Amino acid sequence: MADFETSTHRSKWIFTLEDLMERRASANDTALKMLDQYGTTRVEVNVDGSISYPEPLFDLNTTVEPNTNIKALTCQEEEYMRIFYEQKIQEVCKAFQFPIKIQATSLIYFKRFYLQWSVMQHHPKSIMLTCIYASCKVEENHVSAEELGKGIKQDHKPILNNEMLVLQSLGFDLIVYAPYRPINGFIHDLEESVEIRNSELEHLQNFHETAIQEANKIMLTDAPLLYPPGQLALAALRRSNEVHCVIDFERYMDGVLSRQNSQYSVSELLDFLGSIDYLVDKIKVPTIEDMKPIDRKLRMCLDPSSQDESKRREKKSRKSKRTA
Repeated sequence: MADFETSTHRSKWIFTLEDLMERRASANDTALKMLDQYGTTRVEVNVDGSISYPEPLFDLNTTVEPNTNIKALTCQEEEYMRIFYEQKIQEVCKAFQFPIKIQATSLIYFKRFYLQWSVMQHHPKSIMLTCIYASCKVEENHVSAEELGKGIKQDHKPILNNEMLVLQSLGFDLIVYAPYRPINGFIHDLEESVEIRNSELEHLQNFHETAIQEANKIMLTDAPLLYPPGQLALAALRRSNEVHCVIDFERYMDGVLSRQNSQYSVSELLDFLGSIDYLVDKIKVPTIEDMKPIDRKLRMCLDPSSQDESKRREKKSRKSKRTA
C-alpha cells in the first residue's frame, strides 16, 4: 500500500496557514482581473485539454467599459459557497450510499480545485459533481455521469465537460489520504489495549461512530489542507472521547508516540489538535436561505449579461404597468 510519508499528498498538498491564504488570494486576484477585463470569468476547456477564455463582452479597442455594476463576491461569501457545497458532497455521497472513502476523496479534490480557481470562475455545483464522479473512478466504485446526474436531477453534461479541468487542476495527484482509515486503526488498537476494561469495550462502538461524525465535521474545515490524516483522526477521537470518556486520552497518546518514535511530543501534538478543534468550532455551515443572495451575486459574476437581461425585464415590466 502507498505510504503517506512519501506521497504527493504530503509533499504538495499540506500547507502552512500562510501558504494556504496566499494560494486563495492568488486565485481570487486572478478571478477579479478576469472580471474587470472581460466582464466575465467563465473559462472553457478545449478538446485537447487546453484552457481558453471566451471573447470579451466588449471591444477592448473602444472606450466602452465593462459592466461596473457587477459586484465580486467577498472572501466570506466565497468561503460560505465552498462550505455549502462541501456539505452537499457529503449529502450526495450519503444518498448514493457511497463508501466514506469516496466522500473524503471528493471533498479533498474539491478543496484542492478551489486553491487554483475562484468560485467566480467555476460554479461549485458542477465542480462538486465532477469531483464525486472522479472519486468514484479513482476508488474503483464507478458510477456513470448519467446515473450521477439523474440521481440528483441535474444535467450530467457539465460533469463530463469539467472532468479534464478538474484533473488538470489537481495536477493529476489523485491518491489522497483521509482520517477515516487511521480512526479505524486507532479503534482496533484500543480494542487490544490492556488499558481498556471490558465494561468500556461496550461503549467503544458508540465512541467509534461519534469519531466518524467528528471527522465529517473536520473535513468541512481547512484542516485537511493543513494537517496530516493521522492528526485529523486523533482530533476526531479526542472530540469523541470528550463525549464518551472511554480512555485517558493524553496517556494513550503518550503510548502511541513512544511506539512510533514520533518527532512530536505530547504537548506539541495537543497544540495541533487544539488548532483543529478551533477550526471546527468556528466554522459556520450556511443554510439555503443564507446562500440565495450569494448565489444570485455569483451568477452575475459568472455571466454578467444576466444582469443586463434582468434590467430589461424590469424595464419592460414597469412599462407594462404604466400602459395598464
